[in-house]
Amino acid sequence: MRIIHLPGRLRIAFELLVNDRTKFAALLVGITFAVFLMIEMTSLFAGILSRASSTVINIGASIWVMDPAVQTVANTIPLPDYVLDEVRSIPGVKYAVPLYSGSALLKLHDGSYQAANVIGLDDSSLFGRPEVNAGKIEDIFAENAFIAIEDSEFYKLKDPRIGAEFELNDHRGVIVAIAHVASSGLFGVPTLYTTYYRALQYIPNTRYTISYVLVEPKTPADVTNIQKQVQAAGYLALTKSQFIAQISRFYMYQTGIGTNMLIMTLVSFVIGLSISGQTLYTFILENLEKFGALKAIGAKGRDLVSMILFLATFVALTGYGFGVGLCALVIWLARLYLPDYAAMITFGNLGVAFVMVVIIASFSSYIGVRKVLKIEPFDIFRG
Repeated sequence: MRIIHLPGRLRIAFELLVNDRTKFAALLVGITFAVFLMIEMTSLFAGILSRASSTVINIGASIWVMDPAVQTVANTIPLPDYVLDEVRSIPGVKYAVPLYSGSALLKLHDGSYQAANVIGLDDSSLFGRPEVNAGKIEDIFAENAFIAIEDSEFYKLKDPRIGAEFELNDHRGVIVAIAHVASSGLFGVPTLYTTYYRALQYIPNTRYTISYVLVEPKTPADVTNIQKQVQAAGYLALTKSQFIAQISRFYMYQTGIGTNMLIMTLVSFVIGLSISGQTLYTFILENLEKFGALKAIGAKGRDLVSMILFLATFVALTGYGFGVGLCALVIWLARLYLPDYAAMITFGNLGVAFVMVVIIASFSSYIGVRKVLKIEPFDIFRG
């Protein structure tokens, strides 16, 4: 292997590295495996956080009004009906509609039972409705009508077609359309959409029934005033991004998910750090005479340092590329056979892994540089 555009000393360093195929392979495997694990763990966590906010993402409301004690979108605390009227009266509110979000137990056509999320949309506007693949959205107003969401959990409804029937609390339900949404849910249950008042009719509820009030401001400048007015009334108004951030903080800091993912990411980092550092140090020891010879014929300390930095950087970036590619391949294959698999690679995942790889390369370079700078040509030739 040859790199013709490198300066002489870097070309020599490259030849030393690739000619020792065992050490070169060990360095690449160590960093590739570490990057793979780091990106895999952070990607899995990013996927979990995204799915935890799936209802917020899919509905797409600009402002969500809720009880102050709500921590996640699944942890609904019903609001009194007067809250809807009060929010509608706030200056700057273009419109406000109720949303029902709850769970139900379905009896499917084959007699089996399946838990499901039920989203009840405002009857007059259907704000937050999904994009229909088959059927018509207007059919949601038909008797006993529900829309099934074709996501990773769709098969748990026994792959229903339009006209399929089920029972919900002794009520007959009919699938009138198949739709899709931007994000699947986190908890492994399928999702059905219907109208707000049908959801209240079919599913037992407490005295208060509104899960959230969805608000659209007249202008972005009105958001702050709406939030202040809602807070003065004793409730909480969050923008879409604020609600998603709150959900992410909950799963990151108040559950074991964030801690476990952090530990696995740090373990992966330590693995890469130890393997690359040890392997590069061994490589330097085995080629100590060659570096000593270069120093004897006039190579300066900074030349040797640049050679070591080049080696560490080249191996780190190559291993980073292989690790990212391997992780992307594994996630792609996993999604083919595991519909519930939540991992997703984001720019944040790639950035975290890149920073850790830079640290690994810096540590490995430091170990090699210390050894090379201590070389005395006299000792090399005397041996």
